[in-house]
Amino acid sequence: MAVIVQKYGGSSVADLEKIQNIAKRVIQTRENGNDVVVVLSAMAGETSRLIQMADSASGGAADGREYDVLVSSGEQVSISLLSIVLNGMGHKAMSLLGHQVKILTNKIYGNARILSIDTGLISDELKRGKIVVVAGFQGVDEDGNITTLGRGGSDTSAVAIAASLKADFCEIFTDVNGVYTTDPNLYSKARKLKKVSYDEMLSLAGAGAKVLHPRSVELAKAYGVPVYVRSSFSEDMGTLVTKEDKDMEREVVSGVAYDRDQAKITISHVPDKPGIAAKLFTPLSDHDIIVDMIIQNASSKGYTDLTFTVSQKDIGEAKRLLDAVAGDIGVSRIDYDENISKISVVGVGMQSHSGVASKMFAVFAEEGINILMISTSEIKISCVVAAKYTELAVRVLHDAFGLEQEN
Repeated sequence: MAVIVQKYGGSSVADLEKIQNIAKRVIQTRENGNDVVVVLSAMAGETSRLIQMADSASGGAADGREYDVLVSSGEQVSISLLSIVLNGMGHKAMSLLGHQVKILTNKIYGNARILSIDTGLISDELKRGKIVVVAGFQGVDEDGNITTLGRGGSDTSAVAIAASLKADFCEIFTDVNGVYTTDPNLYSKARKLKKVSYDEMLSLAGAGAKVLHPRSVELAKAYGVPVYVRSSFSEDMGTLVTKEDKDMEREVVSGVAYDRDQAKITISHVPDKPGIAAKLFTPLSDHDIIVDMIIQNASSKGYTDLTFTVSQKDIGEAKRLLDAVAGDIGVSRIDYDENISKISVVGVGMQSHSGVASKMFAVFAEEGINILMISTSEIKISCVVAAKYTELAVRVLHDAFGLEQEN
C-alpha cells in the first residue's frame, strides 16, 4: 500500500461540481489500495477576495496576525466541502486545519516558513481507513497564532507533508497537464516534458514558470520527494519532477521561461568603497524585498554604477527606501524601469555542453533584441530585455534550441 499526497489548486475546487469531480479521483486512488492525503487551496478567487476585504478594511495596512486569520479561512471552506462530499459518497474523510495537524511555522505573517510537521494525527486517521483532507497555505506559530505561507503556499504544504509522512510520491494537480518547454499559452509549439530534475524545475520556477513554487521544489529536492505535476481535468500522468539522471543531460536546454514581473533599478555614481553596497541593500532585505540580478560596472575615478532587479510589486517600496539613503551615500541619480522582462534558458545538459550562451546572444542579435542585463549559473542563462520583446524572445529561443522535438 502506497502513501500518496495529492494537492488540488483553486481552479480544481472552484465550485461544487469540480469538488465532486476531484472527489471521484481521490476515491479511485483510495480504491486502488493507497492511503491518500489531500491538500487543498481555497476556491478560485477566494483568497484574492479576502485580501481585498482586508485592504479595504484597513486601508492597506492590516495587522499581520489578523490578516492571516482572515485569508487562511478560504481553505477551511474547501476542505470541509470535499470531506462532506467524500463522506456522502461512502468514503470516510476527515478535514484538518494547519493548527490541528500541526504545521509549525516561524512568526513571519503572510510569508511564514515551515519549521516542522507533526504527522501523528494524519497517520492515525489513515490507519483508521480515512481519507485525510488538509488545508494548504497555512500553519501555526509556537504561540498558537495562525500563519500563512505566502504565494504557492499550498504546493509547499503538500510537499512538506509528503516529506514528513515519507510518502511514496506527491501529485500536484493544476489546470495544466505538466511542465512544458515553455508556456503553451504563449507558444503553441511548447512540448510537455516527461520528467525534469529538481534543479531544472527550481531554475524554471525561479525564472518565471508558474507551474510550481520554488519553495515546494526546494523541499522536494531536500527530502527526495518525487512530484508529479498533473491536470485535475485529465488522466494524463503529467511530468515527473525527480532527481537528475544521465538521460536528462542529453537535452542541452530543457525549457525557456519568462518573467514579466520585473523592474530594473540603476543607481549612478555610487562611491566605490567598502560598505556602500550594504547600505543600499540592507534596507531592502529588512523589508523582505528580494533582489534578483545584480550588475556592477567597473570603477572609474572612485565611482561605479549599480543595476539590479526586483519584483514590480516591490518597486514603490524600494524607491522609498533607496531615496532615503541616496543622499547620505552621495549617489547622483536613481533610474527605475518597469518595462522589462527576464528571459531564461534552462537545462542540466548545459553543465557538459558549450555554446548555449553564444547561441542565445546570436538569436537575440538577429531579431534586434537588445540585452540589458545577463546572469548565468551552471544550468541557467537569464537575460533582461525590453518587455515588448517578451513573446518574440521566447519563440525564437524555443525554435533555436529545437525544443519542439523530443530528443
